[in-house]
Amino acid sequence: MAQSKKGKLNYRCPSCFIRDIDIDMFYDADKKEYYCLRCCYHGSEEEVERLNNQNKFRYKFLKKRVVDFGEDNEPVHMKDHKKGEL
Repeated sequence: MAQSKKGKLNYRCPSCFIRDIDIDMFYDADKKEYYCLRCCYHGSEEEVERLNNQNKFRYKFLKKRVVDFGEDNEPVHMKDHKKGEL
């Protein structure tokens, strides 16, 4: 989503992001906290950043492709995906 004049940084709502909804949070300078208009979540910058970093594990392998599954108890082998390749 595009950054507008919401605050210092553009953060996604951790509560909505867990449910695959991409909503930006607004910043309240008086209370020094971020809040979501959709789900009523609010929290400090540190809490929002910590929860957003926890959720990044879902997309860690987004640009990787499995090459070989290997045998039992062996790691899965992956390679970087390039646009236009299968």
